[in-house]
Amino acid sequence: MAKGGFFRNAVNAMVTAREKQARRYVASALLMLDDETLKAAGHNRADLERSSRGAPYMF
Repeated sequence: MAKGGFFRNAVNAMVTAREKQARRYVASALLMLDDETLKAAGHNRADLERSSRGAPYMF
């Protein structure tokens, strides 16, 4: 049996998946801002475009 047990591993996997989904959602929302605003916030468009790619949202 894996360390932590089946249910703990299942919950950890679910939390990890939701965190990835949230990061993609936020990156997509930030891409709506202009480049100057992104730069002021410490982001750049290329990195956000890379991180916004992924599986489509179910909700």
